[in-house]
Amino acid sequence: MAQQPRPAPEGLLRPAPQGVTPQRPPRDLRLDVLRGWLQVSIFIAHAFGAIYFWGIHASWGVSDSSEQFVLLSGLALGSVFTLKRVRDGFGAALRDLGGRIRRLYLTHLVVFVLFAAMVFWAQMAVPLPGVVEATGWGWLVREPWLAIPGTLSLLYQPAFMDILPLFVLCMVLLAPFLWLLERLGDWALLAPFGLYGAAQILGLMPHGLGGRELGFDPLAWQVLFLLGAWLGRRALLGASPLPRHPALFATALLVLLAGLWVKLGHYGWMVPAPALLDEFSQKPSLGPLRLVHALALAWLVAVLVPREAPWMHGALPRALAVIGRHSLHVFCLGLFLSWGVAMALSLHPAGAWWLELALIPLGAAALAGFAATLERRRQPSRRMARAG
Repeated sequence: MAQQPRPAPEGLLRPAPQGVTPQRPPRDLRLDVLRGWLQVSIFIAHAFGAIYFWGIHASWGVSDSSEQFVLLSGLALGSVFTLKRVRDGFGAALRDLGGRIRRLYLTHLVVFVLFAAMVFWAQMAVPLPGVVEATGWGWLVREPWLAIPGTLSLLYQPAFMDILPLFVLCMVLLAPFLWLLERLGDWALLAPFGLYGAAQILGLMPHGLGGRELGFDPLAWQVLFLLGAWLGRRALLGASPLPRHPALFATALLVLLAGLWVKLGHYGWMVPAPALLDEFSQKPSLGPLRLVHALALAWLVAVLVPREAPWMHGALPRALAVIGRHSLHVFCLGLFLSWGVAMALSLHPAGAWWLELALIPLGAAALAGFAATLERRRQPSRRMARAG
């Protein structure tokens, strides 16, 4: 008697039935608006001002826009990889992911070179004496034969050069994780959470080069990216929506209050929080409180904000949505603009308040204009692709 095939493990990605092509889910306007706002928040935070900073959520909790971008990037790429995997096979999905990794890696190198040129020029021409050393670029001057390979390895990270390498390294882990998900189902989450736990308990973190520590420990931060990939895969395969139990709302609120306590203690507005909470909020290692704070915020937005609402079609939300659709390029431009604003504020401390009042809105408008230009250029190519 022929052996009956065993049922696939729960969570296993089965090939699509013959003749059925899985469809890309409709674009989530809420995510575009959110990504746009996060880009503006990153620009404000990198400018190191003292006025507009109070308007972003990093001022009132222990997580910031970095965590949300890592989570959302994992969600988007997990969905894209899964869609291509179902339609065209694992090999095609892997080739597509490899192309994305290559493009992001090259983007980082281009940004690195241009940023270095800007910092070197600023030290000589503005002048800003000592800015090269202060921002970690001195190794490139003293020992370029070592700094260049260090750059190529993604382990040499001067100021502002730490986030794109994290995304590259997380993307490298995406295919193995999703392959594991196909075979083990949701048990595969033990891998990223186990690595995160080992990083926290054992203090695992790759060493930075050139006298610079890594801004983000990839062994810890990968858990956010891969958790996002898991959520993106579930959404594409039609899994049940996120739970909305009252206990989850209470827990999320308690986490946010703990983050607020830590932050207000730093400002001297409250009795400082226990040292353990402060230690659990560290950014480079993605401390446990920081992780759950970011997840609590993401969950609350996901369950409370609709996918599309009338207010999202106002002028400002539309501009943010355009920024969100071009996040990578806007982020790269924002690095240069925010550094310029930060240097202007440091050069003119007496008038920093009015400089910030003027320069931050101008910078945000420049980001919006840049994104709108990219949007106009993309629309004709999309129409041609549909016509073909």
